[in-house]
Amino acid sequence: MSLRLATRAIPRATLPTSTRSFSAITQRMAAGDTGAPRSGGAASSDAFTKREAADEAMYVRKQEAEKLAALKKKISDQEAALAKDRQQAEEMSKKQQS
Repeated sequence: MSLRLATRAIPRATLPTSTRSFSAITQRMAAGDTGAPRSGGAASSDAFTKREAADEAMYVRKQEAEKLAALKKKISDQEAALAKDRQQAEEMSKKQQS
């Protein structure tokens, strides 16, 4: 092994294996810190809560409108394919009758 490779390995070996501090004390959390919904009462009439609910409702309506538009397009495409198939079936039945 060359001297250059040996000197590169020395700083890595001297680094501490862990820089994490350990504690036996549990953290205290206030209401809502765990991601739980707010309780009723004065907190439910908060302007932020109302805006958040309105934003969620608007997002859901937008998603539903996009799904509905996609379904309507799919239905119209299927109806066009069905009309084409019916026309071909009528042409084939006319050929068989003649």
